[in-house]
Amino acid sequence: MFVLGIDPGLSRCGYGCVEQGVRPRAVAAGVITTDPGLERPVRLAELQSEVRGLIAELRPGVVAVERVLFQRNASTAMAVGQASGVIMAEAAAAGCEVAEYSPNEVKESVAGAGGAGKDEVGTMVQALLGLPRRLHPADAADAVAVALCHLARRPLAARIAAAGDPARPPRPSRLESAR
Repeated sequence: MFVLGIDPGLSRCGYGCVEQGVRPRAVAAGVITTDPGLERPVRLAELQSEVRGLIAELRPGVVAVERVLFQRNASTAMAVGQASGVIMAEAAAAGCEVAEYSPNEVKESVAGAGGAGKDEVGTMVQALLGLPRRLHPADAADAVAVALCHLARRPLAARIAAAGDPARPPRPSRLESAR
């Protein structure tokens, strides 16, 4: 299975595709950029087109996106949120499963601590994938970290789903009903 991780942004959108295996393998990583001199709708359309092309080329089963939680600048937060929405909509339209993870979930899954810095995340991505050097730019490493987070958390999510909703009491089995 291929997981396309996305570190959303309008000026710089990191992407990283990882193949699941005994040891995860990096398939692609990079950054999509848009010209800040263009109007926001045009930039969003460019981002959408680039993401569509990545999905068509890499054919991921899942697109994992880092959730936008906080930005100091409201305008930046709006642009990142819009970029994230375009990415998730494009992934869903292509038939991909879409998963979102908070920055802390990503850092915890990859570096072992939700407060890990970019250097720690980049170093752990390098180690987990057995790369000869760290991925650059950091946006690409962050996106690969999102994909690795999904691979790490997917088995837990499957076990939780298989166990059922803990708020709802289990249905009696046929044997119990037959008593």
